[in-house]
Amino acid sequence: MGAGLTNVALVTDGRYSGASHGFIVGHVVPEAAVGGPIAVVQDGDVITISAETNTLSMDISDEEIAERLKAWKPPKSAVNRGVLAKYQRLVGDASHGAMTDLF
Repeated sequence: MGAGLTNVALVTDGRYSGASHGFIVGHVVPEAAVGGPIAVVQDGDVITISAETNTLSMDISDEEIAERLKAWKPPKSAVNRGVLAKYQRLVGDASHGAMTDLF
């Protein structure tokens, strides 16, 4: 999976390539970019995945998550013009179909 790791799960709020392998949890919502809990995961946090109950949880207190979310600031965009900027402004998240038309 990279960095010499051979037995880890991949958890992402984004897309992943077909070359990914192993245990994968993708399209987590709400996304980090809009302040979902995945935005405040820190190095060393223990994340528990249960395929039996279809749950994903950080093993930290609700108070700590709330504190981190309170301090969270949205990331600055790397693009401010062109097609990517337009897409970024207009598209909805994956849980709403990643559509640009909200009709």
